[in-house]
Amino acid sequence: MWSRRDHRRLTKTDIRRQTNVMHISEGILSGPVLASGMVLAAAGTAIGLKKLDYDRMARAGMLSAAFFVASLIHVPIFPSNVHLILNGIVGLLLGWGAFPAILVALILQAVFFQYGGITTLGVNTLIMALPAVISYGLFGRLIHKRPTIASTAAFACGSLAVLLGALMIGLALMFTEENFWHVSAIVVAAHIPVMIVEGIVTAICVAFLKKVQPTMLPGSARPQTL
Repeated sequence: MWSRRDHRRLTKTDIRRQTNVMHISEGILSGPVLASGMVLAAAGTAIGLKKLDYDRMARAGMLSAAFFVASLIHVPIFPSNVHLILNGIVGLLLGWGAFPAILVALILQAVFFQYGGITTLGVNTLIMALPAVISYGLFGRLIHKRPTIASTAAFACGSLAVLLGALMIGLALMFTEENFWHVSAIVVAAHIPVMIVEGIVTAICVAFLKKVQPTMLPGSARPQTL
């Protein structure tokens, strides 16, 4: 188990390099933080599997694949690398099903590309899936309103999912070591451009689905519940 002395040896540059937007690499977080993340992610995944009915399995697979691909395309922006996350749209279309969908994508990324890590799977899943579920609960019913409200809600859903994930990264670092608060603030600031892009992408996706496949949206044919 990592001690507080071990974590102090990690410089701010180390943390920046190993925290790529929503993915935290191995060797940064403390044992208690990792264990808590595993327990909470397991609970969320269990709920998601229970609520993910057979009719939405294919949808979950497609969204998991989209999340997998989007997370692999990096653009270097100080102080780390940024990429699309798509947890807002994943949460909007799957609700609690975002937990198993995101977990599967993260496992594949860790195994095939050593992206993130095995020991940090729980924390990384929680960082991306919990904001997705929260955003779904807040904005899921608003996307069926008139276009202005629907577009605003979709943008807010995508942006808030990224913001909450960034804040959770900051909390994970601060619970590991109080001296990481400065790094946490920098990591959160690095997500601002991602928030804007994610909001736009989510709004475009929702507008497109309302025209061609409205039944995929929450509350259409078969209402989704948290």
